[in-house]
Amino acid sequence: MVIDYSVRPPFKEFMIELDYQKDYKQVYRDSGDSVEWAPSSFIQFLEEEGIDLAVIKARDIETSLGKGKKIRNEACASLVKQYPDRLIGMAGADPLKGKEAVEELEHSIKDLGLKGVNLWPFEYNRYPHDRIYYPIYEKCLELNAIVNIETSIHFRRSVRMDLCRPLFLDYVAVDFPDLKLVGSTPGWPWVEELMGVAWRHPNVYVSIGYVRPKYLGNPRSGYETLIQFGNSLLQDKIIFASGWPRLPMKQGVEEVRQLPLKEEVKDKWLHHNAAILFGLI
Repeated sequence: MVIDYSVRPPFKEFMIELDYQKDYKQVYRDSGDSVEWAPSSFIQFLEEEGIDLAVIKARDIETSLGKGKKIRNEACASLVKQYPDRLIGMAGADPLKGKEAVEELEHSIKDLGLKGVNLWPFEYNRYPHDRIYYPIYEKCLELNAIVNIETSIHFRRSVRMDLCRPLFLDYVAVDFPDLKLVGSTPGWPWVEELMGVAWRHPNVYVSIGYVRPKYLGNPRSGYETLIQFGNSLLQDKIIFASGWPRLPMKQGVEEVRQLPLKEEVKDKWLHHNAAILFGLI
């Protein structure tokens, strides 16, 4: 069984046009934008790619990036409701909206059945340990929901690079030791730092989305610590994510299986760890 922690459904309501997307397209040269399919075709595609469960995420960045820059929680929940055995949904929440964001998040988790919240600090231009996020963290802790926080280098060049630095996830973990946190993803030049945060805190997981797994095992790639500790001390913390359509799903799974990892660890990365995180086992 394979769980993909980061998949963007190929539907208009899951696509946001952003000025800095061109910078990402320069980085991910081999990827293309998906075309819109029927929902049943998308589920069939997941099956063909060998993905048993896919995690889809809403997003709310309206305050910082403009009206309409939002993947609605209702759209995410509606798709999950159609295919509850194939999809898991996470909410979007704009911390700059204050109480409104917390109320919408509570509704999304309690009433719509979403499992957590998706936050990209560089899009809000606020570090993840900024107190503006704390009401969201508190609500997720109350509802036993997951917080996904981007912890990689990013390519929105109009704001500071270190907005997603893993060091600041450590600050959050210190203040919320019982909150389920996922650092997504281990991006150079902070791979070792993210491994350190995950090692320090039992409640911190690491998603490997948007990084081709085959490169993780290359000598002098910068990911040596991920392979070393992900195969030993942190083997229960690493979660597979393709980031599709940025990176291919099936190929990503196959490349994980080719990494210099113990066989039982490969299964943990591809399924077991995410299943525990989401309370499936």
